[in-house]
Formats: sequence, structure tokens, C-alpha cells
Amino acid sequence: MLHLAAEEPQMPLLPVWPEIVIGLIAFGIVFVIFAKKLLPTINKALEERREAIEGRMEQAEAAQVEAQSVLEQYRAQLDEARHEAARLRQEAQEQGATIIAEMRAEAQRQRDEIIATGQAQIERERAAAAAALRQDVGKLATDLAGKLVGESLEDTARQSRTIDRFLDELEEKAEASR
Repeated sequence: MLHLAAEEPQMPLLPVWPEIVIGLIAFGIVFVIFAKKLLPTINKALEERREAIEGRMEQAEAAQVEAQSVLEQYRAQLDEARHEAARLRQEAQEQGATIIAEMRAEAQRQRDEIIATGQAQIERERAAAAAALRQDVGKLATDLAGKLVGESLEDTARQSRTIDRFLDELEEKAEASR
């Protein structure tokens, strides 16, 4: 029978059964070797890679959360700095206004003081001028009266009373006419 099989013409598309059985046994041996030796190594490498990728993703998420936190802190500090700058500007404006008001008040006080001093000095000078004028007018009037009468009117007490009475009457007339 073996002899017959070798003589029969073979169809090129139909496989030979002993080759299929040997191929299946060889495939099974290779599959078992792959399943026992190579597949765990491949699975371990894939698992490590997956864990590494997940770890990196977690690190990236943590870094992103930290960056967001730092950004919010920066923004809070920036807002705080802006508020502080606005507060300082407001204080400077208030201090400037206070200083200006104080300077105006001091200038007003000095002006009033200068005016009061000037008026007091004018009043003193007016009083001194009036006294000097009374004296000069009295002397001139006495000299003139003495020349008119023809005798000396040297009695100073009487002279002073007469001059004072005359000038007081003139002042009363001047005030009444105003």
C-alpha cells in the first residue's frame, strides 16, 4: 500500500495528512513554548509599560494640578499687590490732601498774623502821629494866639487843657459828619 500511495498522482492543492499532523504537533510545541516562556515575559513587559505610562500620566496630572495651584497663588499675590498699590496710592493722596490743607491753614494763620501785626503797627503809628500832631498843632496854636494877643501864653498846663479841648471838639465834629 505504501507503494501505491507513492504512485498515485498528487493533487497540488490537497495537503498530505502526515504533513498536517506533524505541522500541528510542531505548532503545538512552539505554542506551548511561547505560552510558557515567552508570553509571560511579553505580558510582564507590557504590564510594566502600562504602569509606567499610567505613572507618567498621574505625574503629569499632579504636575498640572500643582501648576494650577501655583498659578492661582500667583494670581492671588498679584491681586493682593494690586490692592496694596491702590491702598498706598489712596493713602498718598489722602496724605497729600492733608498736607495741602495744613499748609493752607498755616498760610492763612500767617497771613492773619501778618495782617494783625500790620494793623497793630498802623494803629500805633497813627496814635503816635496823632500825639505828635496834637503837640505840634498845640504849640503852633499857642504861638499864634500869643502873637495875636500880644503876650506869651507859656502856662503849659493851661495850654495843654486848651489844646486838648479844642482837638476833642474837632474830632467830635469829624465823627459826627461821617
